[in-house]
Amino acid sequence: MKNIDTEQINHIAKIITGKPTCVVVVPHINPDGDAIGSAIGLATILKNYGHVVQVVVPNDFPSFYNWLINEDVPVINYDRKKAAATNTLEQADCIFCLDFNEISRAGKMKQTILDFNKPKILVDHHPNPKNFCDYMVSEPSYSSTAELVYDVAAQLGLSNHITNQAATALFTGIMTDTGSFSHNISDPNTFKVVSELLNYNIDADTIHANVYHNYSADRMKLLGHCLANKMEIFPEYKTAMISITKKELAEFSFTPGDTEGFVNYPLSISGIIFSVLFIEKDDHIKLSLRSKGSFPANAFSEKHFDGGGHLNAAGGESKLSFDDAIELFKSLLPQYKNQLLDS
Repeated sequence: MKNIDTEQINHIAKIITGKPTCVVVVPHINPDGDAIGSAIGLATILKNYGHVVQVVVPNDFPSFYNWLINEDVPVINYDRKKAAATNTLEQADCIFCLDFNEISRAGKMKQTILDFNKPKILVDHHPNPKNFCDYMVSEPSYSSTAELVYDVAAQLGLSNHITNQAATALFTGIMTDTGSFSHNISDPNTFKVVSELLNYNIDADTIHANVYHNYSADRMKLLGHCLANKMEIFPEYKTAMISITKKELAEFSFTPGDTEGFVNYPLSISGIIFSVLFIEKDDHIKLSLRSKGSFPANAFSEKHFDGGGHLNAAGGESKLSFDDAIELFKSLLPQYKNQLLDS
């Protein structure tokens, strides 16, 4: 276990290791595997302790994570059941914000969380947190929020409340945020936590299959279309990009999560160290950025596309038109040529 801010842990312990109370766990908008896994994992641990716990997600998440949901920990979709979700948040005694560190990542739940006047607790592994919670466990050295949740639970003395169900969810979060253990795995603590989770008799093979072998035929066709027709390579900058329009998403019956992982494919090409995925949304262009080596995907996104994240994995967005956003990206590459070639 790595060192976590003891003062913050002590404050959190006073809130959640006393008498049972009402807790709400909130992951970020468009929840990915780490967001869902860490949220359900923590919620299950707290429920096993005796708290009344509910997870409130801002919007839909990929259907291939549905198997993680269990009847013991209700999950409410704010987009689909706003009144019920708002009431749940308002009745809570404390809120855990997981896997995001700026309030905009709460989507339409932003104001409700800001207005919440009881303890708000952040547990997250992204750098440069914003100050919107009362207590923060912010540890960017962790591979995932799920790994961090495991260590936080241990420091709170809640390890004996981890069950197979909780361990399965936390393992899922670690597995997905490391790309099935292909990146951000240089810290031995990651494998220490994984080995301890395996002691709860989780079925790692089934978890992997549920996530990575559970796609629709339309999703596979969309991936093939992107690789064959929408991937552009810029070898002089060691860079590649994929762009997907709203029309193309509709043609392939897009559902949330279908493009998850697409941005990683160009990094398998020899010599490519920077990959960007552009997706056209109704009111903005969404970007996913990945890099290898020392090239800072997060700094690039923060400076030019109102985003941020980790060194090698970041997100961003643009209010430009789809074509203009892509042209801006291409025009920026010469400025980074030396940095890209040296990474």
